[in-house]
Amino acid sequence: MRPARPGPASTTGLAHRMRSNQRKERTSMGVLDGRVVVITGGAGGLGRAYSRALARDGAQVVINELHGGSTSAAEVLRAEIVEAGGQASVFTGDVSDWSIAEQLVNHAVDAHGDLHVVVNNAGFLRDSMLATMTEQEFDDVVGVHLKGTFNVSRHASAYWRAASKEGRRRDRSMINTTSGSALHANPGQANYAAAKAGIVALTQVAAKELHRHGVRANCIAPVARTGMTTAVPALSQGAEGPEGFDRFDPANVSPLVQLLARPTCRFSGHVFRVTGGRLGVYRSWHLAEEFHSDTSWTVDELDDLVKDLDAMPHSEIPWHDGVRSHRETPVSLAHEGRASGAGPNR
Repeated sequence: MRPARPGPASTTGLAHRMRSNQRKERTSMGVLDGRVVVITGGAGGLGRAYSRALARDGAQVVINELHGGSTSAAEVLRAEIVEAGGQASVFTGDVSDWSIAEQLVNHAVDAHGDLHVVVNNAGFLRDSMLATMTEQEFDDVVGVHLKGTFNVSRHASAYWRAASKEGRRRDRSMINTTSGSALHANPGQANYAAAKAGIVALTQVAAKELHRHGVRANCIAPVARTGMTTAVPALSQGAEGPEGFDRFDPANVSPLVQLLARPTCRFSGHVFRVTGGRLGVYRSWHLAEEFHSDTSWTVDELDDLVKDLDAMPHSEIPWHDGVRSHRETPVSLAHEGRASGAGPNR
């Protein structure tokens, strides 16, 4: 599958707004000048917000989406960025395919001369209770979220390691997407939670392995309103704060992505939860309780030793702010199509 050819730039209302707002919004103008960024699922929802924000910062953005064509969302966004004075290209393809992910990395290097930042954002949902989830529902979700993140990260890492060994060591950044569903174990999302939990572990391993090559790796768990979440009243209504501030606007997540993409950023191996006006930092698994004995326990001794432990661990999902649901709202999704069977990129 080949990347789509960039179409001619067209003047749109959004492009005009982007230009007129540059003086107000581009407080960090130029901090990403010369840096090449790949964003999977980069044409809709959160991915679209990231593409616009990083382009405003001076980055050359590669917008990856599943579906191509001159009128695709990715091409429309590319034209808007170019019209606003930025640089962008489009690569069409499914990142759950190993060879497509490799072509995506090669496209960034061939078309823009290098690759500095990867934002793994592509994904979709296939929610079901564990007892009724099909094999296909599990495979599809894990394939795009976990394998897709691995595929792009692996090929980018190979390029970055080779560049480092050739003396072209630069600051590189991998930004992966997890979810509160993984961090707090939502019922009804075993496939999604498992995939997103795997992405956290993958990210932390990457942070340790790639440090020597100048690569940082971090995870974000966004809380935002996208096409997947408009049915949730608290999200669809905008959850306005002081002076009409919309806490669930996807653009609120972009500043964290911008920070993690900067060459001056020092963070690696972290997991952040972010929504409008709130930033949380997770810690890795740690021992909550520990018991010692000089000899092996008998089963009755062990039973007595742990008698005061909770029967089930309590894990409360933060920041729902009025969202009434027995499970995590799919707040980190940016592509509205795949949940109804359209395609695998967020």
